Amino acid sequence: MTSDHERKLDRYAEVILRVGLNLQAGQRLLIGCPVHGIYGTPIELAPLVRLVVEKAYKMGARLVEVIWNDDQLRLTRFKHGAKNTFAEFPMWRAEAAIGSANAGDAILVFYAENPDLLIDQDVDLISIFNTTIAKHMEPFSECISKNSMNWTVVTAPVEGWVEKIFPDLPADGGELKFWDVIFEMCRVNQDDPVSAWKDHVTELASRCDHMNHKQYSSLKLIAPGTDLIVGLPIGHIWRGGQMTSQNGIEFTANLPTEEIFTTPHRCKTEGRVTLSKPLNYGGSLVEGLSLVFSEGRLIKISASKGEEYIQNILKTDEGASRLGEVALVPHSSPISKSGLLFYNILIDENASNHIALGRAYRFGVEGGEAMSDEEFARVGGNDSTLHIDCMIGSGEMDIDGITSEDVSEPLMRKGEWAFEL
Repeated sequence: MTSDHERKLDRYAEVILRVGLNLQAGQRLLIGCPVHGIYGTPIELAPLVRLVVEKAYKMGARLVEVIWNDDQLRLTRFKHGAKNTFAEFPMWRAEAAIGSANAGDAILVFYAENPDLLIDQDVDLISIFNTTIAKHMEPFSECISKNSMNWTVVTAPVEGWVEKIFPDLPADGGELKFWDVIFEMCRVNQDDPVSAWKDHVTELASRCDHMNHKQYSSLKLIAPGTDLIVGLPIGHIWRGGQMTSQNGIEFTANLPTEEIFTTPHRCKTEGRVTLSKPLNYGGSLVEGLSLVFSEGRLIKISASKGEEYIQNILKTDEGASRLGEVALVPHSSPISKSGLLFYNILIDENASNHIALGRAYRFGVEGGEAMSDEEFARVGGNDSTLHIDCMIGSGEMDIDGITSEDVSEPLMRKGEWAFEL
């Protein structure tokens, strides 16, 4: 690795801790949690993790711990483990994450995996494996939805994923190219990355302020294969860039991030939507996915690949077949401009408008963090053990905001913002 690369890695670690987590002196940090099909921190990222840990201690962290994962061991389980054991889960992983969240510790997740790791494995076992993680991690997911702590999700190249994205490059060249892309989308290449991030989150906040002032009753999305109405609850809140945890720490939950998003009404989605990018969830790929909704509920699913898998996943609970998020991202975002498909929700969702099936974020509704489950459902919030982001945007998508007086106002035209700040 070049000295320039090492300098940028150092900057990336700085951005993760200062922009993503906004780690506080005296705070504890947990790196790695089983979420969204990710089992822990990829062990091959140890050099970067060590750099992050060193910087965290220099910033005054009280204690830093890491939950590791080795995807080759996961593959070994699928190849040789008894099929009747895949509903078992090591509870210590859940207890560590939930305990840290309840204590207000900072939590960092590395969302990085080989999208083809389980390509030849039994889809029923993959479904059971991911559903088991989701069920046991539900209390932690609830902490995320309430911003109980400062948390962030980041990424880095890992074996298999590099070859998937850059198949024509040698391994070392592909890894360096991948890092260059990550540095660019995470603003590490800027002269002052932390300052560049401040400018970016300010712009996202301005978009949110505009949308929160409007308080549209619904959104209408039109594109090839998509004609969808997404109803919004009264008192919905658009979020983007920076958020504030319940213990008062401002943080940026995703690096990179280009979206503004809110909580849709669980009973007010109507029409058809076709995904514009493949969905990689829990190590299995779904392509050509089309969804039909009526009265908020998913009533029809079709896909050219992985249809049985996604249908099984969405049987996890009743809330999995309803929307928990709608997000707007301009088609000209830096990630979209890269022209690459990453097969990774963290990155791909920031290249495209998207919706999420399953759990809604409590902070997407006014007062939602303090609501009981029943109160949240009454205002239109959805609950589920799952949260599956589905990319639906393109340069052909138009979006209107529909006012309470049933007046349509342009929000996006051909995938770009149609209103000035």
